[in-house]
Amino acid sequence: MFIIGLVFLMPFLWMLSASLKSEIEVFAYPIQWIPNEWRWDNYAQVWSGDFPLYYWNSIKVTLATTFISVTVSTMAAYGFSKIQFTGRNIIFLLVLATFMIPAQAILVPQFMLYMYLDLFDTHLGLILLNSFSVLGTFMLRQFFVGIHDDYIASAKIDGAGQFTIFRKVAVPLVLPAISTYAILRFIWTWNDYQGPLIFLRSDHLSTIQVGIARFTSMSGEIYSLIMAGTMSAILPLLIIFFIGQKYVLEGIALGGVKG
Repeated sequence: MFIIGLVFLMPFLWMLSASLKSEIEVFAYPIQWIPNEWRWDNYAQVWSGDFPLYYWNSIKVTLATTFISVTVSTMAAYGFSKIQFTGRNIIFLLVLATFMIPAQAILVPQFMLYMYLDLFDTHLGLILLNSFSVLGTFMLRQFFVGIHDDYIASAKIDGAGQFTIFRKVAVPLVLPAISTYAILRFIWTWNDYQGPLIFLRSDHLSTIQVGIARFTSMSGEIYSLIMAGTMSAILPLLIIFFIGQKYVLEGIALGGVKG
């Protein structure tokens, strides 16, 4: 396990090392893991341009998308698992069927719809683009199904409505699973390159992924600066992972327990 972990960790360590080197040291062979001279000014140079703006755009879009997507997926999952209504299973199967459609196949209709609704080249449009997730709904539904119906029945006897049951009974029982999906949604949205590239045109609206691509073309492929920008870009992902790894493990453990 140590060797496997080291194999996955080595690219990250090389990126960190390269971000603090001069350009000559980056291409030194054999690899020199510890720089002779620590070039902290690489980060200062990266952050001196439009990088902070791209960073803020990504934070704003990612947090809003994650919040809306988790809320919608959680409510939909609860409805498909614990609320009886006509055609529930058929509607759920139709929702699952949309998961088989490649995202690239609907780009043109989405683009035309966004132009018609005046959502093109706006952060609102980008947020709405990923605010509903079939995968998130399906994943959370499986956890809600694991909640024993006796909990729901007891709450109804006490006079609780569906929203109260959802908020005070169901959600606390599957909170690790919801937290796991929130972490995944954050990572997917933060790393999204295709959406901002197609649905945003203004430079001041660009997210970090598009910003790094533009910075790469403008910096003339100076790899020490590119690595500094990349390390800055993945920092929120590392923070989210280390903070939320407990919930991910709890979510995995919860998946093996059925009510």
